[in-house]
Amino acid sequence: MSISNEVKKEIVAKYGTSENDTGCPEVQIAIWTYRINALIEHFNVHKKDLHSRLGLMKMVSRRRHLLDHLKKMSEERYQAIIKKLELRK
Repeated sequence: MSISNEVKKEIVAKYGTSENDTGCPEVQIAIWTYRINALIEHFNVHKKDLHSRLGLMKMVSRRRHLLDHLKKMSEERYQAIIKKLELRK
């Protein structure tokens, strides 16, 4: 699932420190979360799509690595992004 430029700009504006800040971990985690949620919606309709399920697992793994990196850098930023994206129930 690709992400449109408009949606990406909105995510960068919401989670980045500036409008061109696409490299900070918070923005990358938010983009991965958007893509993961789009794939989950896809699986609600197409339950037997196993090839895309592998891609979903890879996306979740990449987001997990970014979250681990952010947690090592700053516990406060990690907790803030978890709360904003509602990743932990």
